[in-house]
Amino acid sequence: MTSRWRLFYLVYLSQPATDRALYRAINRREVRSILEIGVGTGRRAVRMVQVAQRRCPDSQVCYVGVDQFEARATDEEAGLPLKAAYQMLRRTGARVRLLPGDPLTAISRAANSMAKVDLLVVSGGLSRPSLASAWLYIPRLLSDQSLVVQGRFDESGRPTGFRVVSARHVEELAMRAAGRRAA
Repeated sequence: MTSRWRLFYLVYLSQPATDRALYRAINRREVRSILEIGVGTGRRAVRMVQVAQRRCPDSQVCYVGVDQFEARATDEEAGLPLKAAYQMLRRTGARVRLLPGDPLTAISRAANSMAKVDLLVVSGGLSRPSLASAWLYIPRLLSDQSLVVQGRFDESGRPTGFRVVSARHVEELAMRAAGRRAA
């Protein structure tokens, strides 16, 4: 379990600073299940699980990660191998499920078998058309208390933080995805 000092570090001092608001949000609510679209290096995933475990010590945290992993397209952001991501996350003691592939493919395959999530984190660096279409499946993964956050980026593509996505906006994105699918 994460110590108080480690929690303090993650919530107030950790780098990148853009992730701190995310850790604070997890620390303020009972997050037992996390779905992250765009795992990246896996460091944020491990930290999110640690904060959730500290907040809910009597519950096993469930983490689901969707990513291209080693098939990621850009050379500048080499993909974390699926096996390495699994090993890294299993060390936290969380129940881990990793779904390789683009957001649409991975979520459409798993949406009916997944439980409702308390926190959905949508990172950057994802295929925009695939992510736009994947929103069709997102509402069935959320409950009324779910928190949805999406990465924000500046003009050069650097992360600037996260924004909370309202339930109404999630429904709008799902409707747009349904319209694209019907067309």
